[in-house]
Amino acid sequence: MLHTTIRTTALLGIMIWLAACGGNEQNQQPAGAQHIPVTVTKVAVSNVEYYDEYPGTVTPLHQVELRPQVTGYITGIFFKDGDRVRKGQQLYTIDQQVYSANEQQAIANLQVQETNLIKAQKDAERYRELDRQDAIAKQQVDYAEAALEAAKKQVEAARAALAATRSNLRFSNITAPFDGTIGISQVRMGTSVVAGQTVLNIISTDDPIGVDFVVDQSEIYRFTQLQSTQKKNDSTFTIAFGGEVYPGYGTISFIDRAVDPQTGTIRTRLVFPNDKKLLKPGMSTTVRVVNRNTNDALIIPFKAVTEQLGSFFVYTVEDSNRVSQRKITIQRQLGDKVVIRDGVSVNETIVVEGVQNMREGVVVSIADASSGTDARP
Repeated sequence: MLHTTIRTTALLGIMIWLAACGGNEQNQQPAGAQHIPVTVTKVAVSNVEYYDEYPGTVTPLHQVELRPQVTGYITGIFFKDGDRVRKGQQLYTIDQQVYSANEQQAIANLQVQETNLIKAQKDAERYRELDRQDAIAKQQVDYAEAALEAAKKQVEAARAALAATRSNLRFSNITAPFDGTIGISQVRMGTSVVAGQTVLNIISTDDPIGVDFVVDQSEIYRFTQLQSTQKKNDSTFTIAFGGEVYPGYGTISFIDRAVDPQTGTIRTRLVFPNDKKLLKPGMSTTVRVVNRNTNDALIIPFKAVTEQLGSFFVYTVEDSNRVSQRKITIQRQLGDKVVIRDGVSVNETIVVEGVQNMREGVVVSIADASSGTDARP
């Protein structure tokens, strides 16, 4: 039992000694140990120009669904799907037989009412003359005047009915409301359509054309300034599809009236020329906005940056060539460089190559990234 206790005590002492040695090894580099070779560079400043990018959607400036205003059967289609159409151009006709018959009936009714009005006017004039001669009862004159007023109202009602039937007849001819491009017809010859419900087609303008995107409310002032200072052929706004940049510049058409309280963003619309019809409504694109406001930006090589759990770090070289891990905020990547918002200062020395071997407090031997010369102390 005594021997077992002694062995246990000895083992415990050895473990404590090893732990102490290990801790010292982690916190200090043994004298004479080889320094880790690295390449470094200085944090530089530069005036940079780059693009802020936003997802956008191509949208027509004017678009309308064509719906019939009368019910009936399609009897004529006067365009080809995808045609350019002009304002007032005939597009569809709806069976006009019923509406034409209603018009003729309304015309006849108006003629009857106008005849009744003539008769009522003559009766009233005759009774007035007899009344002046005191040869008729006053009541008869009053009846004649009332009949005349009723006849006038009947004529007005008949004219209104005729106007309504003529409107229905006119609505049976569907024309283009503005210049634009018409889509694929949703109905064919003989299709029964219902007033106000059936969608016949869609017409939209395409030159110029809009691109909608949303920006954070913090950028409203910036975009308002851009809107007030934009000029013709200003290259501030462009759009891209993958690697292809659209060959035309946009201008701000409007910034929406209010911020969306759910997202904290506001909708903005750009207008682009589209004479070659390359842009189609509904296309997804990337809005590119030149950022010229970055003066004296901090620039470092991208390969100097390491990422850990979504955060970005660099290793700076401190006194005695010991490195220190520094958290940074990246503003923008520009090729093999990155713009740093904060975390480092100009002319600080950072590790560019050899970062995979770095840890807090190690001593390094330094070669300058630009010259490649060894700067080992």
